[in-house]
Amino acid sequence: MARVLVVEDDAEMAAVLRERLARRGYGVAVETSSEDALERIAGEDFDAVLTDVRMRGIDGIVLCERIGASRPGLPVLVITAFGDLETAVLAIRAGAYDFLTKPVEIEELAFRLDRAHEHRRLAQEVVRLRELAPAPASELDGESSEMVRLRELVARVAASDAPVLVLGETGAGKERVARAIHRLGARSAGPFVAVSCAAMPEHLIESELFGHERGAFTDAHSARAGMLAQANGGTLLLDEIGELPISLQPKLLRVLQERTVRPLGASREQPFDARVIVATHRDLDAAVEEGRFREDLFFRLDVLRVQVPPLRARSGDVLGLAQGFVRRCAARSGKAVTGLSRAAAEKLLRYTWPGNVRELENCIERAVALTSHDQILPEDLPERIRDYGRRDVLVAGDDLTELVPLQEVEQRYVARVMEAVGGNKTLAAKILGVDRKTLYRKLGQGE
Repeated sequence: MARVLVVEDDAEMAAVLRERLARRGYGVAVETSSEDALERIAGEDFDAVLTDVRMRGIDGIVLCERIGASRPGLPVLVITAFGDLETAVLAIRAGAYDFLTKPVEIEELAFRLDRAHEHRRLAQEVVRLRELAPAPASELDGESSEMVRLRELVARVAASDAPVLVLGETGAGKERVARAIHRLGARSAGPFVAVSCAAMPEHLIESELFGHERGAFTDAHSARAGMLAQANGGTLLLDEIGELPISLQPKLLRVLQERTVRPLGASREQPFDARVIVATHRDLDAAVEEGRFREDLFFRLDVLRVQVPPLRARSGDVLGLAQGFVRRCAARSGKAVTGLSRAAAEKLLRYTWPGNVRELENCIERAVALTSHDQILPEDLPERIRDYGRRDVLVAGDDLTELVPLQEVEQRYVARVMEAVGGNKTLAAKILGVDRKTLYRKLGQGE
C-alpha cells in the first residue's frame, strides 16, 4: 500500500483528500504546515508527498526544495491554482515531480500518485542494479571543466521526470546528452525514441508523432502507433523542436498537459507516459518573440534547461575525443591505426570545429579510412583542417598588401562575434548594437 503525506493548511480540504485517497487504498497522513511535514518526513518513509502551494509559513515551492535536499527521490506533487502556469513551472524547477490544478479531480489525482509511486519504485530498482553492475561508458566524454559541469548537471536533471530543453550548436552532442539523461534516469529500462522534427515533410510529421488509425488518410492501409506511443515507459527525444510546424504545436502542448494522445482518425484518447526531452540549435526565445513558436508550449518545455558547450569552448577535449574516435574507427575497419602524429594533433588543436564533435568524428573516420600508416598524419586530414590558419579580425601593420576593405573588416568582426557567442543571434545583435534584421542581412541570411 502506497503511503502519501498530504500537506494542507485548510483542515476541510485535508479531511476530504484523506477520506478520498483512503477509499482508494492509500495510506494517508496529514500535516497542516510545511515545518511539521519536514519533521515527519525525516522520521518516516513515504512514497509520495501531496502539497498545496499557498500555505502559511513555508510555502509549497520552498517545501519542494527542502524535500529534494533532504530526501532526494521522494516525489512531490504540487496543487496550483487553475491556469497558474508560472507557479507550476517554479514548482517543477524546485524539484516537484508533477503538479495538478484546482479543482482537483480525485481520479486524476489517483492516476498521478500511482505514476509517482511507480517512478520511485523504478528509481530505487535502478540504483540497486547499478550497484550490482559496472557503470557503462559515458556518452559525455571529456575531462575539461565544461564537460565536468555538464555531466554534473545531467546527473541532477536525470533524477527528475520533468521536461528538458537541450540547447547547443549543430553537432555539439545534444542527442548524446539526451541519451545520458535517459540512461541515468528511472526510465532507463524503457525505450529511447528519437525523432527529428526537421527530417520529415510537414504532412508526415503529425502521423509520425501521433500515429494513425487504418483509413485515416489515403495511404493509411493499417493502424500505426506514433513515436509518442512507442516511447511509453521510456524517453522521447524531439530533436530540432524549433522546426515543428506551428499548426502542430497546440496538439503537442495538449499531449504534454493531458498525458494522452489521440492518433489521426481515432475517436478515443490513449495514455501517454514518457519523459520528454527536446533539443534545438535555434534561438527559441527569439522564435517566441517573432511568433514562430508558441509561448505556452515553450514554457511547458523549458522546465529544465541544459546548454551543451561547443567543442571550441572545450579545446582541451579535442585530442582525447580524437584518440577515442581513432580506436573505435580502427577497430571497426580492422586497420592497425594506433593514434595521431604530433603534427596532426597540432592541426586538430588549431582548428575551431564549427561542426563540433560530429565534425571531429567524421574527420577522424575519413583519416583512418585513407591513411596507409599506423598513425594519422596531416596529409590524412581534410584540406580545410590542414590549411586552416586563424585570421585576425583587424590587421595591425604598415604593409599595404595586408590592408583590407572596410566591408571585409566588418564581415570578419561579425563572424568573430558569432563564433564567440556560439551562434546566438540575439546575443550577437546586442553586442554589435544592431537589430536582428540587420544582423541577418550582414550574415547574408534571410529571416
